Amino acid sequence: MAAADDLERLYDEHAPALFSFLLNFTRNEADTHDLLQELFLKLAQRPGLLAEARDQRAFLLRLAHNLAIDLFRRRGTDAKQCAQLAAEPAPLFAPASDPDERAFREALAAALACALERYRLAHGQFPDVLDALAPQFMEKVPRDIINGQALKYRRTQDGQFVLYSVGWNETDDGGTVGSSRETGDWVWR
Repeated sequence: MAAADDLERLYDEHAPALFSFLLNFTRNEADTHDLLQELFLKLAQRPGLLAEARDQRAFLLRLAHNLAIDLFRRRGTDAKQCAQLAAEPAPLFAPASDPDERAFREALAAALACALERYRLAHGQFPDVLDALAPQFMEKVPRDIINGQALKYRRTQDGQFVLYSVGWNETDDGGTVGSSRETGDWVWR
């Protein structure tokens, strides 16, 4: 079992970000609490789990993402399609070198890709505004975890879409992918 001090430190440092990440992904506070508890229980039972992780936060976000996907699979939520989309590399994204950013992008892509595709199948095109996804295709549209505001979204002339977060610099760069962690937006296409 992991040392109580180590677990307490990990919890204090990472639980708020993990909670926000999971809540954005599950859209359910009870599920988020359960998943967070499951994550820290796993760490307590397997103390060497973080030993070789280069970036603890990125590893914990990946672990949280995997636990959420497992929950969705167990429940059969949009069973086959969502599980397949979540397991695939996220082609909606521009490349990301930061592990935290990459984990966030993959989790958000899985949830939004399911909802956007279901909307497109039902209406023959992607929505004009992201809020059109709720409540039929997802309970609540996720917020940008960086600033808590609405994610940026627009349809393009070719019928596709651009969706983005303001990224680490907390500035709306118009959907421009940055060349470093400090510049640009996190962009989905």
